[in-house]
Amino acid sequence: MLRNTLPTLLGLASVSSAALYETKIETKYGSVQGYPAFNSSNTGNLTHWKDITVWKGIPFAATTGGANRWKAPQPAGPWNGTLDARNWGPVCPSATTGDNSYTINEDCLILNIWSPANSTDAKLPVVMWSYPAESTAADPLFDGGGMADKGIVFVNYNYRTGPFGWLAHSELSEEFEKVTGSNSSGNWGMLDQFAALKWIHANIEAFGGDPNQITVQGQSAGSAATQHILYSNLTKGLIVGAIIESGVRDPHDPLCTSLAEAYTTLDDALDDGNTYLSNLGVSSIAEARNLSMEALIDGATGSTREDTIMFEAVLDYYAMPDTYLNILKKGLAHDVPVITGNNKDENGATYGLDISLAEYLEDLNETYSGEWVERFFDLYPANDSTTASGAYNSMFTDRSKVGTWLWTQMWYTKKSSPVWNYFWDHAPPGQSSGAYHESEINYVLNNLYATDKPWTAEDYAIAKNMNDYWASFIKTRNPNTQAEGATEWPAVNTSKLVQHVGDGWGQVPIAWSKKVKLFEDWVATLVAY
Repeated sequence: MLRNTLPTLLGLASVSSAALYETKIETKYGSVQGYPAFNSSNTGNLTHWKDITVWKGIPFAATTGGANRWKAPQPAGPWNGTLDARNWGPVCPSATTGDNSYTINEDCLILNIWSPANSTDAKLPVVMWSYPAESTAADPLFDGGGMADKGIVFVNYNYRTGPFGWLAHSELSEEFEKVTGSNSSGNWGMLDQFAALKWIHANIEAFGGDPNQITVQGQSAGSAATQHILYSNLTKGLIVGAIIESGVRDPHDPLCTSLAEAYTTLDDALDDGNTYLSNLGVSSIAEARNLSMEALIDGATGSTREDTIMFEAVLDYYAMPDTYLNILKKGLAHDVPVITGNNKDENGATYGLDISLAEYLEDLNETYSGEWVERFFDLYPANDSTTASGAYNSMFTDRSKVGTWLWTQMWYTKKSSPVWNYFWDHAPPGQSSGAYHESEINYVLNNLYATDKPWTAEDYAIAKNMNDYWASFIKTRNPNTQAEGATEWPAVNTSKLVQHVGDGWGQVPIAWSKKVKLFEDWVATLVAY
Protein backbone atom coordinates (compact mmCIF):
# COMPACT_ATOMS: atom_id res chain seq x y z
CA MET A 1 0.00 0.00 0.00
CA LEU A 2 1.29 3.47 -0.85
CA ARG A 3 1.43 5.45 2.38
CA ASN A 4 0.43 9.11 2.24
CA THR A 5 3.19 11.17 3.80
CA LEU A 6 3.63 14.80 4.66
CA PRO A 7 6.87 16.72 4.24
CA THR A 8 9.27 16.28 7.14
CA LEU A 9 9.42 20.09 7.50
CA LEU A 10 5.93 20.12 9.04
CA GLY A 11 6.32 22.13 12.23
CA LEU A 12 6.17 20.46 15.61
CA ALA A 13 3.77 22.28 17.91
CA SER A 14 3.69 22.18 21.69
CA VAL A 15 1.97 19.13 23.15
CA SER A 16 1.46 20.53 26.62
CA SER A 17 -1.96 22.09 26.13
CA ALA A 18 -3.15 21.70 22.52
CA ALA A 19 -5.10 18.83 21.00
CA LEU A 20 -2.78 16.26 19.52
CA TYR A 21 -3.78 17.11 15.94
CA GLU A 22 -1.61 20.20 16.45
CA THR A 23 1.53 18.07 16.43
CA LYS A 24 3.27 15.13 14.85
CA ILE A 25 3.28 11.93 16.86
CA GLU A 26 6.46 9.89 16.93
CA THR A 27 6.12 6.10 16.75
CA LYS A 28 8.70 3.36 16.38
CA TYR A 29 8.00 3.38 12.63
CA GLY A 30 8.07 7.10 11.98
CA SER A 31 6.01 10.21 12.65
CA VAL A 32 2.28 10.44 12.00
CA GLN A 33 -0.03 13.42 11.62
CA GLY A 34 -3.60 13.25 12.93
CA TYR A 35 -6.59 15.50 12.32
CA PRO A 36 -9.59 16.86 14.22
CA ALA A 37 -12.15 14.09 14.52
CA PHE A 38 -15.00 16.61 14.20
CA ASN A 39 -15.30 19.84 12.28
CA SER A 40 -18.49 21.05 13.95
CA SER A 41 -20.51 20.52 17.09
CA ASN A 42 -23.08 18.38 15.24
CA THR A 43 -22.10 15.39 17.34
CA GLY A 44 -25.17 14.73 19.44
CA ASN A 45 -24.30 14.63 23.11
CA LEU A 46 -20.51 15.02 22.88
CA THR A 47 -19.05 17.80 24.99
CA HIS A 48 -15.30 17.62 24.28
CA TRP A 49 -15.44 17.13 20.52
CA LYS A 50 -12.95 19.94 19.82
CA ASP A 51 -10.24 18.07 21.72
CA ILE A 52 -10.52 14.76 19.87
CA THR A 53 -7.85 13.76 17.38
CA VAL A 54 -8.21 10.89 14.93
CA TRP A 55 -5.46 9.03 13.09
CA LYS A 56 -6.66 6.74 10.31
CA GLY A 57 -4.93 3.98 8.38
CA ILE A 58 -1.83 3.43 10.51
CA PRO A 59 -0.20 0.11 9.54
CA PHE A 60 0.45 -2.24 12.45
CA ALA A 61 1.89 -4.98 10.23
CA ALA A 62 3.24 -5.48 6.72
CA THR A 63 1.16 -6.50 3.72
CA THR A 64 -0.44 -9.94 3.95
CA GLY A 65 -0.16 -10.47 0.20
CA GLY A 66 2.39 -12.28 -1.90
CA ALA A 67 4.97 -14.19 0.14
CA ASN A 68 3.27 -13.04 3.37
CA ARG A 69 -0.04 -14.67 2.47
CA TRP A 70 -0.99 -17.25 5.16
CA LYS A 71 1.77 -16.25 7.49
CA ALA A 72 1.65 -14.69 10.91
CA PRO A 73 1.53 -10.89 10.54
CA GLN A 74 4.97 -9.58 9.68
CA PRO A 75 6.38 -6.39 11.26
CA ALA A 76 5.45 -3.14 9.61
CA GLY A 77 8.37 -1.33 8.06
CA PRO A 78 9.22 2.32 8.71
CA TRP A 79 7.74 4.95 6.43
CA ASN A 80 9.48 7.97 4.96
CA GLY A 81 8.50 11.42 6.13
CA THR A 82 5.34 11.90 8.15
CA LEU A 83 2.40 9.54 7.64
CA ASP A 84 -0.67 11.59 6.71
CA ALA A 85 -3.35 9.75 8.70
CA ARG A 86 -6.45 11.45 7.29
CA ASN A 87 -7.84 8.55 5.19
CA TRP A 88 -9.12 5.08 5.99
CA GLY A 89 -6.76 2.38 4.85
CA PRO A 90 -7.72 -0.59 2.68
CA VAL A 91 -10.18 -3.22 3.85
CA CYS A 92 -9.16 -6.86 4.08
CA PRO A 93 -10.63 -9.14 1.37
CA SER A 94 -13.67 -11.21 2.42
CA ALA A 95 -14.45 -8.67 5.15
CA THR A 96 -17.32 -6.76 3.52
CA THR A 97 -19.13 -9.06 1.11
CA GLY A 98 -20.81 -7.13 -1.69
CA ASP A 99 -19.70 -3.68 -0.47
CA ASN A 100 -17.92 -1.73 -3.20
CA SER A 101 -17.44 1.49 -1.23
CA TYR A 102 -14.06 0.47 0.21
CA THR A 103 -10.62 -0.08 -1.28
CA ILE A 104 -9.96 -3.79 -0.82
CA ASN A 105 -6.52 -5.33 -0.90
CA GLU A 106 -4.24 -7.54 1.16
CA ASP A 107 -2.18 -4.67 2.55
CA CYS A 108 -4.97 -4.14 5.05
CA LEU A 109 -3.58 -4.56 8.57
CA ILE A 110 -4.17 -1.01 9.70
CA LEU A 111 -5.64 0.59 12.79
CA ASN A 112 -7.40 3.86 13.63
CA ILE A 113 -7.03 5.84 16.85
CA TRP A 114 -9.28 8.44 18.50
CA SER A 115 -7.71 10.30 21.42
CA PRO A 116 -8.96 13.21 23.55
CA ALA A 117 -5.50 13.76 25.01
CA ASN A 118 -3.91 17.20 25.04
CA SER A 119 -0.54 15.73 25.87
CA THR A 120 1.44 12.69 24.81
CA ASP A 121 2.00 11.87 28.47
CA ALA A 122 -1.71 11.93 29.41
CA LYS A 123 -1.77 8.15 30.11
CA LEU A 124 -5.49 7.78 29.46
CA PRO A 125 -7.20 4.36 29.58
CA VAL A 126 -7.36 2.54 26.25
CA VAL A 127 -9.94 0.29 24.62
CA MET A 128 -9.32 -1.87 21.54
CA TRP A 129 -12.48 -2.62 19.52
CA SER A 130 -12.84 -5.79 17.40
CA TYR A 131 -15.64 -5.57 14.82
CA PRO A 132 -18.26 -8.22 13.95
CA ALA A 133 -18.36 -10.33 10.77
CA GLU A 134 -18.52 -8.75 7.30
CA SER A 135 -17.35 -5.41 8.67
CA THR A 136 -14.30 -3.21 8.72
CA ALA A 137 -12.72 -0.74 11.12
CA ALA A 138 -13.80 2.10 8.79
CA ASP A 139 -17.52 1.40 9.32
CA PRO A 140 -19.20 4.49 10.88
CA LEU A 141 -20.93 2.21 13.40
CA PHE A 142 -17.55 1.74 15.08
CA ASP A 143 -16.57 5.41 15.21
CA GLY A 144 -14.52 6.00 18.35
CA GLY A 145 -15.25 9.67 18.96
CA GLY A 146 -17.94 8.93 21.54
CA MET A 147 -15.58 6.91 23.71
CA ALA A 148 -12.85 9.53 23.30
CA ASP A 149 -15.32 12.14 24.56
CA LYS A 150 -15.32 10.23 27.86
CA GLY A 151 -11.55 10.47 28.27
CA ILE A 152 -10.67 7.14 26.64
CA VAL A 153 -8.27 6.39 23.80
CA PHE A 154 -10.26 4.24 21.34
CA VAL A 155 -8.56 1.99 18.78
CA ASN A 156 -10.09 -0.22 16.11
CA TYR A 157 -8.29 -2.29 13.50
CA ASN A 158 -8.62 -4.67 10.55
CA TYR A 159 -7.91 -8.39 10.59
CA ARG A 160 -7.98 -11.15 7.98
CA THR A 161 -11.11 -13.27 7.55
CA GLY A 162 -12.38 -16.00 5.22
CA PRO A 163 -9.70 -18.07 3.46
CA PHE A 164 -7.18 -15.25 3.98
CA GLY A 165 -7.57 -15.44 7.75
CA TRP A 166 -8.33 -19.07 8.53
CA LEU A 167 -6.85 -21.39 5.89
CA ALA A 168 -5.00 -24.40 7.32
CA HIS A 169 -2.77 -26.68 5.26
CA SER A 170 -0.01 -29.18 6.01
CA GLU A 171 2.54 -27.08 4.10
CA LEU A 172 1.61 -24.05 6.16
CA SER A 173 1.94 -26.07 9.34
CA GLU A 174 5.46 -27.09 8.32
CA GLU A 175 6.38 -23.46 7.64
CA PHE A 176 4.87 -22.34 10.94
CA GLU A 177 6.70 -25.00 12.93
CA LYS A 178 10.06 -23.75 11.66
CA VAL A 179 9.27 -20.31 13.06
CA THR A 180 7.36 -21.08 16.26
CA GLY A 181 7.94 -24.74 17.07
CA SER A 182 4.18 -25.32 16.75
CA ASN A 183 3.00 -27.66 13.97
CA SER A 184 -0.21 -25.76 13.33
CA SER A 185 -1.82 -23.37 10.87
CA GLY A 186 -5.06 -21.59 10.19
CA ASN A 187 -5.28 -18.86 12.84
CA TRP A 188 -3.85 -16.02 10.76
CA GLY A 189 -6.78 -13.74 11.60
CA MET A 190 -6.39 -14.47 15.29
CA LEU A 191 -2.68 -13.69 15.11
CA ASP A 192 -3.61 -10.38 13.43
CA GLN A 193 -5.79 -9.58 16.42
CA PHE A 194 -2.93 -10.34 18.79
CA ALA A 195 -0.50 -8.29 16.68
CA ALA A 196 -2.80 -5.24 16.79
CA LEU A 197 -2.95 -5.51 20.57
CA LYS A 198 0.85 -5.77 20.81
CA TRP A 199 1.27 -2.74 18.53
CA ILE A 200 -1.09 -0.74 20.72
CA HIS A 201 0.78 -1.81 23.84
CA ALA A 202 4.09 -0.73 22.30
CA ASN A 203 2.97 2.58 20.74
CA ILE A 204 -0.20 3.95 22.33
CA GLU A 205 1.62 6.06 24.91
CA ALA A 206 2.62 8.45 22.13
CA PHE A 207 -1.10 9.05 21.46
CA GLY A 208 -1.87 9.88 25.10
CA GLY A 209 -2.81 6.33 26.11
CA ASP A 210 -1.65 4.14 28.98
CA PRO A 211 -0.20 0.84 27.68
CA ASN A 212 -0.87 -0.72 31.07
CA GLN A 213 -4.60 0.13 30.97
CA ILE A 214 -5.86 -1.65 27.83
CA THR A 215 -9.35 -3.16 27.76
CA VAL A 216 -10.43 -5.29 24.80
CA GLN A 217 -13.98 -5.07 23.48
CA GLY A 218 -15.86 -6.65 20.61
CA GLN A 219 -19.24 -7.76 19.32
CA SER A 220 -20.22 -11.06 17.65
CA ALA A 221 -17.15 -12.14 15.62
CA GLY A 222 -15.42 -9.33 17.49
CA SER A 223 -16.58 -10.87 20.75
CA ALA A 224 -14.94 -14.11 19.61
CA ALA A 225 -11.74 -12.14 18.95
CA THR A 226 -12.02 -10.65 22.44
CA GLN A 227 -12.62 -14.10 23.88
CA HIS A 228 -9.52 -15.50 22.15
CA ILE A 229 -7.41 -12.61 23.46
CA LEU A 230 -8.77 -13.33 26.94
CA TYR A 231 -7.90 -17.02 26.62
CA SER A 232 -4.52 -17.05 24.84
CA ASN A 233 -1.09 -17.36 26.42
CA LEU A 234 0.22 -15.16 23.60
CA THR A 235 -1.51 -12.07 25.05
CA LYS A 236 -0.51 -12.55 28.67
CA GLY A 237 -0.02 -9.31 30.56
CA LEU A 238 -1.42 -7.08 27.79
CA ILE A 239 -5.00 -6.45 28.98
CA VAL A 240 -6.75 -5.37 32.17
CA GLY A 241 -10.36 -6.12 31.17
CA ALA A 242 -12.63 -7.58 28.48
CA ILE A 243 -16.08 -6.64 27.15
CA ILE A 244 -17.67 -9.51 25.21
CA GLU A 245 -20.91 -8.46 23.50
CA SER A 246 -23.06 -11.24 21.96
CA GLY A 247 -21.29 -13.07 23.59
CA VAL A 248 -20.18 -16.18 25.44
CA ARG A 249 -22.19 -19.23 26.47
CA ASP A 250 -21.82 -22.59 28.19
CA PRO A 251 -19.46 -24.70 26.02
CA HIS A 252 -21.96 -27.57 26.18
CA ASP A 253 -24.53 -25.59 24.16
CA PRO A 254 -24.48 -26.78 20.52
CA LEU A 255 -24.98 -23.16 19.40
CA CYS A 256 -21.28 -22.69 20.17
CA THR A 257 -20.58 -24.62 16.97
CA SER A 258 -22.59 -22.27 14.74
CA LEU A 259 -22.35 -18.80 16.28
CA ALA A 260 -19.45 -16.35 16.26
CA GLU A 261 -17.31 -18.25 18.76
CA ALA A 262 -17.31 -21.41 16.62
CA TYR A 263 -14.00 -23.10 15.97
CA THR A 264 -12.85 -26.29 14.29
CA THR A 265 -10.23 -28.92 15.02
CA LEU A 266 -6.89 -28.74 13.24
CA ASP A 267 -7.57 -32.04 11.46
CA ASP A 268 -10.88 -30.78 10.07
CA ALA A 269 -9.30 -27.46 9.13
CA LEU A 270 -6.55 -29.29 7.22
CA ASP A 271 -9.17 -31.32 5.34
CA ASP A 272 -11.01 -28.14 4.44
CA GLY A 273 -7.73 -26.60 3.30
CA ASN A 274 -7.12 -29.47 0.90
CA THR A 275 -10.65 -29.12 -0.46
CA TYR A 276 -10.18 -25.38 -0.93
CA LEU A 277 -6.93 -25.77 -2.86
CA SER A 278 -8.63 -28.39 -5.04
CA ASN A 279 -11.44 -25.93 -5.76
CA LEU A 280 -8.81 -23.38 -6.76
CA GLY A 281 -7.27 -25.87 -9.17
CA VAL A 282 -3.86 -25.85 -7.47
CA SER A 283 -1.95 -28.49 -5.53
CA SER A 284 0.49 -26.44 -3.42
CA ILE A 285 0.62 -23.36 -1.23
CA ALA A 286 3.22 -21.85 -3.56
CA GLU A 287 0.74 -22.03 -6.43
CA ALA A 288 -2.03 -20.61 -4.26
CA ARG A 289 0.20 -17.68 -3.26
CA ASN A 290 0.61 -16.86 -6.93
CA LEU A 291 -3.13 -16.60 -7.51
CA SER A 292 -4.88 -13.25 -7.48
CA MET A 293 -6.82 -12.02 -4.47
CA GLU A 294 -10.01 -12.24 -6.55
CA ALA A 295 -9.37 -15.89 -7.40
CA LEU A 296 -9.06 -16.74 -3.73
CA ILE A 297 -12.34 -14.99 -2.95
CA ASP A 298 -14.10 -16.78 -5.81
CA GLY A 299 -12.69 -20.10 -4.61
CA ALA A 300 -14.45 -19.64 -1.30
CA THR A 301 -17.73 -18.03 -2.32
CA GLY A 302 -18.21 -19.68 -5.70
CA SER A 303 -17.41 -23.24 -4.64
CA THR A 304 -19.98 -25.99 -5.05
CA ARG A 305 -18.78 -27.14 -1.60
CA GLU A 306 -19.11 -23.71 -0.02
CA ASP A 307 -21.32 -25.00 2.77
CA THR A 308 -18.78 -27.63 3.82
CA ILE A 309 -15.64 -25.45 3.91
CA MET A 310 -15.36 -23.86 7.32
CA PHE A 311 -13.11 -20.81 7.53
CA GLU A 312 -13.06 -20.21 11.25
CA ALA A 313 -10.78 -20.31 14.28
CA VAL A 314 -8.72 -23.46 14.70
CA LEU A 315 -8.04 -25.37 17.90
CA ASP A 316 -4.28 -25.46 17.37
CA TYR A 317 -3.06 -25.51 21.00
CA TYR A 318 -0.82 -22.56 20.15
CA ALA A 319 -2.82 -19.37 19.60
CA MET A 320 -5.88 -21.15 20.98
CA PRO A 321 -4.55 -23.10 23.98
CA ASP A 322 -7.40 -25.59 24.57
CA THR A 323 -11.12 -26.22 24.19
CA TYR A 324 -13.42 -23.61 25.69
CA LEU A 325 -14.48 -26.02 28.41
CA ASN A 326 -10.92 -26.88 29.41
CA ILE A 327 -9.89 -23.23 29.39
CA LEU A 328 -12.66 -22.50 31.87
CA LYS A 329 -12.22 -25.64 33.99
CA LYS A 330 -8.43 -25.27 34.17
CA GLY A 331 -8.56 -21.53 34.77
CA LEU A 332 -6.33 -20.80 31.76
CA ALA A 333 -7.89 -17.43 30.89
CA HIS A 334 -6.37 -14.16 32.02
CA ASP A 335 -7.75 -13.19 35.41
CA VAL A 336 -9.26 -9.81 34.50
CA PRO A 337 -12.76 -8.33 34.97
CA VAL A 338 -15.30 -9.11 32.25
CA ILE A 339 -18.59 -7.68 30.97
CA THR A 340 -20.67 -9.98 28.77
CA GLY A 341 -24.26 -10.31 27.63
CA ASN A 342 -26.77 -10.69 24.81
CA ASN A 343 -29.53 -8.90 22.90
CA LYS A 344 -33.19 -9.84 22.89
CA ASP A 345 -33.61 -10.49 19.16
CA GLU A 346 -30.58 -12.55 18.18
CA ASN A 347 -29.12 -16.05 18.40
CA GLY A 348 -32.29 -17.63 17.04
CA ALA A 349 -34.86 -15.18 18.40
CA THR A 350 -36.29 -13.00 15.63
CA TYR A 351 -38.47 -9.92 16.03
CA GLY A 352 -41.74 -10.27 14.10
CA LEU A 353 -41.25 -14.02 13.58
CA ASP A 354 -44.15 -15.82 11.91
CA ILE A 355 -43.91 -19.61 11.91
CA SER A 356 -46.59 -22.27 11.94
CA LEU A 357 -47.17 -24.73 14.73
CA ALA A 358 -45.89 -27.49 12.44
CA GLU A 359 -42.66 -25.57 11.82
CA TYR A 360 -42.22 -25.00 15.55
CA LEU A 361 -42.67 -28.69 16.31
CA GLU A 362 -40.25 -29.60 13.51
CA ASP A 363 -37.61 -27.31 15.00
CA LEU A 364 -38.12 -28.80 18.47
CA ASN A 365 -37.55 -32.28 17.09
CA GLU A 366 -34.44 -31.15 15.20
CA THR A 367 -32.96 -29.31 18.18
CA TYR A 368 -33.76 -31.78 20.93
CA SER A 369 -34.38 -35.51 21.08
CA GLY A 370 -36.24 -38.11 23.08
CA GLU A 371 -37.79 -36.89 26.30
CA TRP A 372 -36.34 -33.39 25.82
CA VAL A 373 -38.81 -32.55 23.05
CA GLU A 374 -41.76 -33.06 25.36
CA ARG A 375 -40.08 -31.35 28.29
CA PHE A 376 -39.32 -28.23 26.27
CA PHE A 377 -42.78 -28.18 24.73
CA ASP A 378 -44.32 -28.39 28.22
CA LEU A 379 -42.55 -25.18 29.25
CA TYR A 380 -42.74 -23.46 25.83
CA PRO A 381 -46.21 -24.60 24.66
CA ALA A 382 -48.04 -23.51 21.50
CA ASN A 383 -51.32 -24.29 19.77
CA ASP A 384 -51.25 -22.06 16.66
CA SER A 385 -48.89 -19.89 14.60
CA THR A 386 -49.12 -16.90 16.95
CA THR A 387 -48.26 -18.86 20.06
CA ALA A 388 -45.71 -20.93 18.14
CA SER A 389 -43.75 -17.83 17.14
CA GLY A 390 -43.83 -16.49 20.70
CA ALA A 391 -42.78 -19.81 22.19
CA TYR A 392 -39.96 -20.20 19.69
CA ASN A 393 -38.57 -16.72 20.41
CA SER A 394 -38.93 -17.12 24.17
CA MET A 395 -37.08 -20.43 24.07
CA PHE A 396 -34.12 -19.03 22.14
CA THR A 397 -33.96 -15.84 24.20
CA ASP A 398 -33.94 -17.88 27.41
CA ARG A 399 -31.36 -20.23 25.92
CA SER A 400 -29.01 -17.29 25.32
CA LYS A 401 -29.54 -15.83 28.78
CA VAL A 402 -29.13 -19.15 30.58
CA GLY A 403 -26.15 -20.16 28.44
CA THR A 404 -24.31 -16.93 29.17
CA TRP A 405 -25.18 -17.13 32.87
CA LEU A 406 -23.76 -20.68 32.99
CA TRP A 407 -20.53 -19.37 31.44
CA THR A 408 -20.34 -16.67 34.10
CA GLN A 409 -20.71 -19.34 36.77
CA MET A 410 -17.68 -21.19 35.40
CA TRP A 411 -15.76 -17.91 35.41
CA TYR A 412 -17.01 -17.01 38.88
CA THR A 413 -15.80 -20.27 40.41
CA LYS A 414 -12.30 -20.16 38.83
CA LYS A 415 -11.32 -16.48 38.79
CA SER A 416 -10.90 -13.84 41.45
CA SER A 417 -11.84 -11.04 39.03
CA PRO A 418 -15.57 -10.20 38.81
CA VAL A 419 -17.84 -10.62 35.81
CA TRP A 420 -20.94 -8.56 34.97
CA ASN A 421 -23.77 -9.96 32.84
CA TYR A 422 -26.37 -7.92 30.90
CA PHE A 423 -29.47 -8.40 28.73
CA TRP A 424 -30.23 -5.65 26.17
CA ASP A 425 -33.79 -5.18 24.86
CA HIS A 426 -34.06 -1.68 23.37
CA ALA A 427 -35.00 -1.45 19.69
CA PRO A 428 -33.33 1.49 17.94
CA PRO A 429 -35.76 3.73 16.02
CA GLY A 430 -36.36 3.63 12.29
CA GLN A 431 -36.13 -0.14 11.80
CA SER A 432 -38.30 -3.25 12.22
CA SER A 433 -35.94 -5.89 13.62
CA GLY A 434 -36.35 -5.15 17.31
CA ALA A 435 -33.33 -5.32 19.61
CA TYR A 436 -31.36 -6.95 16.82
CA HIS A 437 -27.82 -8.29 16.69
CA GLU A 438 -25.48 -5.24 16.91
CA SER A 439 -28.28 -2.92 18.05
CA GLU A 440 -26.46 -1.98 21.28
CA ILE A 441 -23.27 -0.78 19.55
CA ASN A 442 -24.23 2.87 18.90
CA TYR A 443 -25.29 3.17 22.53
CA VAL A 444 -22.30 1.59 24.25
CA LEU A 445 -19.87 3.49 21.98
CA ASN A 446 -21.75 6.77 22.55
CA ASN A 447 -21.78 7.50 18.81
CA LEU A 448 -25.41 8.00 17.84
CA TYR A 449 -24.14 10.84 15.63
CA ALA A 450 -22.37 8.30 13.39
CA THR A 451 -25.49 6.43 12.20
CA ASP A 452 -28.42 7.92 10.31
CA LYS A 453 -31.39 6.97 12.47
CA PRO A 454 -34.23 9.13 13.83
CA TRP A 455 -32.77 9.22 17.34
CA THR A 456 -34.99 10.51 20.15
CA ALA A 457 -34.30 12.01 23.57
CA GLU A 458 -34.93 8.53 24.97
CA ASP A 459 -32.16 7.09 22.80
CA TYR A 460 -29.69 9.71 24.01
CA ALA A 461 -30.64 8.96 27.62
CA ILE A 462 -30.16 5.23 27.07
CA ALA A 463 -26.84 5.86 25.32
CA LYS A 464 -25.65 7.91 28.28
CA ASN A 465 -26.44 5.12 30.72
CA MET A 466 -24.94 2.39 28.57
CA ASN A 467 -21.78 4.31 27.73
CA ASP A 468 -21.41 5.39 31.36
CA TYR A 469 -21.32 1.70 32.37
CA TRP A 470 -18.83 0.80 29.62
CA ALA A 471 -16.61 3.85 30.14
CA SER A 472 -16.54 3.33 33.89
CA PHE A 473 -15.49 -0.29 33.35
CA ILE A 474 -12.72 0.74 30.95
CA LYS A 475 -11.45 3.38 33.37
CA THR A 476 -11.84 1.57 36.70
CA ARG A 477 -12.62 -2.10 35.83
CA ASN A 478 -16.04 -1.66 37.44
CA PRO A 479 -19.14 -0.45 35.49
CA ASN A 480 -20.53 1.33 38.55
CA THR A 481 -17.64 3.45 39.80
CA GLN A 482 -18.07 6.39 37.41
CA ALA A 483 -21.57 5.72 36.08
CA GLU A 484 -23.16 8.65 37.88
CA GLY A 485 -26.91 8.30 38.28
CA ALA A 486 -27.05 4.85 36.70
CA THR A 487 -28.78 1.90 38.36
CA GLU A 488 -26.38 -0.20 40.42
CA TRP A 489 -25.11 -3.21 38.48
CA PRO A 490 -24.03 -6.02 40.83
CA ALA A 491 -21.31 -8.42 39.76
CA VAL A 492 -22.37 -12.01 39.06
CA ASN A 493 -22.69 -14.40 41.98
CA THR A 494 -24.65 -17.62 42.32
CA SER A 495 -27.99 -15.79 42.09
CA LYS A 496 -29.77 -16.49 38.82
CA LEU A 497 -30.04 -12.82 37.87
CA VAL A 498 -29.01 -10.65 34.94
CA GLN A 499 -28.81 -6.87 34.55
CA HIS A 500 -31.66 -5.61 32.37
CA VAL A 501 -30.43 -2.69 30.22
CA GLY A 502 -32.18 -0.68 27.51
CA ASP A 503 -35.92 -0.41 28.07
CA GLY A 504 -35.46 -1.02 31.79
CA TRP A 505 -32.66 -1.06 34.33
CA GLY A 506 -31.78 -3.37 37.16
CA GLN A 507 -31.53 -7.01 38.15
CA VAL A 508 -34.14 -9.46 36.84
CA PRO A 509 -34.32 -13.28 36.81
CA ILE A 510 -32.57 -14.78 33.81
CA ALA A 511 -35.72 -16.85 33.23
CA TRP A 512 -38.45 -18.65 35.15
CA SER A 513 -36.70 -21.04 37.55
CA LYS A 514 -38.20 -24.16 35.94
CA LYS A 515 -36.91 -23.07 32.54
CA VAL A 516 -33.45 -22.36 33.93
CA LYS A 517 -33.39 -25.83 35.46
CA LEU A 518 -34.51 -27.38 32.17
CA PHE A 519 -31.66 -25.78 30.22
CA GLU A 520 -29.18 -26.70 32.95
CA ASP A 521 -30.31 -30.34 32.86
CA TRP A 522 -30.25 -30.47 29.06
CA VAL A 523 -26.77 -29.01 28.48
CA ALA A 524 -25.37 -31.28 31.20
CA THR A 525 -26.15 -34.27 28.93
CA LEU A 526 -24.29 -32.84 25.93
CA VAL A 527 -20.69 -33.10 24.75
CA ALA A 528 -18.77 -29.93 25.54
CA TYR A 529 -17.23 -27.79 22.82
